Formats: sequence, structure tokens, C-alpha cells
Amino acid sequence: MVAPSPTVLKRYVALELRRLREAAGFKRVEVARRAGCATSHITHLEVARNLPKIPELELLLRHYGAAQRIPAFLDLLEEARAGRDWWLPFADVVPAWFELFLGLEATATEIASYDALVIPSLFQTPDYAEHLIRSAFPGLPNAVVAQRVELRMARQDVLTRDPDPPTVDVVLDESALYRLAGEEIVLTEQLNHLLKVAESPAVTIRVLPLSAGVHAGVAGTFVLLTFPERLENDPGVVYTEDRVRGTYHDDPEAIARYRTTLSRLRESAYSVEESRATVQRRIEELSQ
Repeated sequence: MVAPSPTVLKRYVALELRRLREAAGFKRVEVARRAGCATSHITHLEVARNLPKIPELELLLRHYGAAQRIPAFLDLLEEARAGRDWWLPFADVVPAWFELFLGLEATATEIASYDALVIPSLFQTPDYAEHLIRSAFPGLPNAVVAQRVELRMARQDVLTRDPDPPTVDVVLDESALYRLAGEEIVLTEQLNHLLKVAESPAVTIRVLPLSAGVHAGVAGTFVLLTFPERLENDPGVVYTEDRVRGTYHDDPEAIARYRTTLSRLRESAYSVEESRATVQRRIEELSQ
């Protein structure tokens, strides 16, 4: 999971080609005429359906006044074509709409989230994850459940990524500390694991108390991802999910709104020290 995801690199190239074209003031039809291709081909390049070939990439960047970025883009193309997405062994249990998130999560330098109902996936124990998966998808064959648990555990490798693991900053609703997943021992072990994960200098966990009442996060949970500096101008991504699919927000204004929401949630949450004490008290309650 250390190598950049080809899926993420393809997304970035597409975003930048669109942004550079718009900044230069060209319409797709004009660019297609200049490149000698169909307008639909330019569209496919800008929605990450296809990667550009080297000659057309060089032509486009020169046309957009960004010739100085050609070497960096060529490196990205080479990595995207040579790379392999880490989750391919789990392809049978990964929905198509979730593939991009797996790549973004593994590539991010910062992962921030608000979680309301359960412990975040990156912090889950196998038993806790299994109960969540069985509750959300009753009737799944045991083999599929096992694969999904294994996938979730594999995602956690990002926390110890070498080099440079991401910083992870989570606001967790206090109610998640009380929601059982099977027997009490499963939740007890999960909360102990949560405290262990929180010992990492790259991980920050704040508990949002029930006493906060109605708060900035009532519209739903989300994950905010920030990417390496080499992905110049990438605004980041906010990911939300419902019972049908995931949604990716990469509009800078939308991302700014989510950042503001996260800041407000942090202000309403316990401090890191108070949060740890809150989790510890809940563990003691479960042990009585």
C-alpha cells in the first residue's frame, strides 16, 4: 500500500487536465480541434476514463501554457501505467464505487473524519468489524464476510505506512462507545484497541459528548482526505456514503464547508485527554 495507487494517479491527471484547460480559457471542442481528436476523447481524459498518451499529454500541457510541468506529468503517467492497486486480491468483494476510496485512503497524507454510530474502520478489531458487516448485510456467506473483514484489516496498514504514515484526526460521537456489536466483550476489546491506536503520535481521537446535543455533524458522517504535495493543486476529497454507494466531493467550496464543519465538531468535543478518560470509563463500566 506504499506505492501510489494507479486509480488515484489517473484521477489526479484528469482533474489537472480539466483545471488547466479551464484556467487557460479553452472549451473542450477547441482543444479537441487542436489535438486532432474527438471532443469525447478530451472528455474521457478529464473524467479519468482514459490516460493520455505521451505525445498528446505534451501537446495539451503546452497548449495550456504549462509546459514546465511536462516532466512531472510524465512521471505520473509512468507510475500509473506500471502500478497495481493494492486491493486487487479483494476485487470480488469491493464495489466499483469504493475502489477510488481505497486508493485515496492509502495515498492520503491526512485523514480526518466525523463518525457518529460506530468506531471508524481504520480502528476496528476483526470481531467488531465482523459483527458490523453481518448486521449491515445479513445473509452474506461466511466466506464473503471473512473476505470483507480481511479487506478492512488490510486497510489499516496505512496507519503504519513506511515511510510517512498519514496523520489521522477523528471526531467520534460518544454514542459509538455504547453501541454493542454482539457480546459486551467484543466492544470492550474494541475500546481497548481504540486506546492503543490513540497512543500513536499520528492519531488524534476526540469524543463528541452526548451533552453537546444537536451539533454541526447532524447532516451525516464524512471523511476528509488530503494528498501529497507532489499532487499539485489537488483540493483533496470529502467522501460520504449511504446504503447504495459512496459520493466523492472534490469541489474546493464543498471541501471548505466540510472543513468548517469538522472544526466546529472539534470545538464541541472533549479534549484528547478527556476523550481518552471517557473511553477508559466506558471500558470500566463494561467490565463491571
